[in-house]
Amino acid sequence: MKKMSIDIISDIACPWCAIGYARLERAMGQLAPEYEFEVQWRAFELNPDSSGDGEPILPALARKYGRSEDELRATQNQMMTVAKDLGLNFEKIQERLVCNTFDAHRLVKWAGEQGQHTGMKKALFEGYFGRAENVTDHDVLLKCVEVLGLDVTEARKVLDSEQYARVVREEEARYQKAGVSAVPAYIINGQYLISGAQEPDTLVQAFQEIAAESD
Repeated sequence: MKKMSIDIISDIACPWCAIGYARLERAMGQLAPEYEFEVQWRAFELNPDSSGDGEPILPALARKYGRSEDELRATQNQMMTVAKDLGLNFEKIQERLVCNTFDAHRLVKWAGEQGQHTGMKKALFEGYFGRAENVTDHDVLLKCVEVLGLDVTEARKVLDSEQYARVVREEEARYQKAGVSAVPAYIINGQYLISGAQEPDTLVQAFQEIAAESD
């Protein structure tokens, strides 16, 4: 059995992070008989200063990237097609609002202690891209907790406090310092960087090459 650790640097507000993980799951599934993967989710914020919170996503992205709303709508239509083929719900990707995800990242850390960090991440992706829910809203976050069967009272205590805030901030600073400026990014075995939402076959090949170097 070949063991491989994967640190996934991602943001809940990043559609390619959701697509990237679905592709990663497929790659891990292909290698499952002989590889054992340990996944850790690492925090990254696309909108760390909360600017534009609540603004419709298309005009916000048009301003940020200097592109037209029509161009961005076409890009997001392509994303919806890709997502559908992967079994992801992106139905409301164009109806979502700009959201700060700091509290959502804190909740992922908490859920990780119950063995549900991936479950929480997926629930947040579905809420944001599938239902255009405001993932800054604590009630929305607690609904994700409930769906996963975790303790809503405990989760509310986390959200009402500063728990995990330092962990999230330190993590974000560490990966920024390491040069990660776009997500998703995967760090394999603490030393190999794979950037972007790569196709499953590309990931399989990369993992095989890394494993061969480690032999």
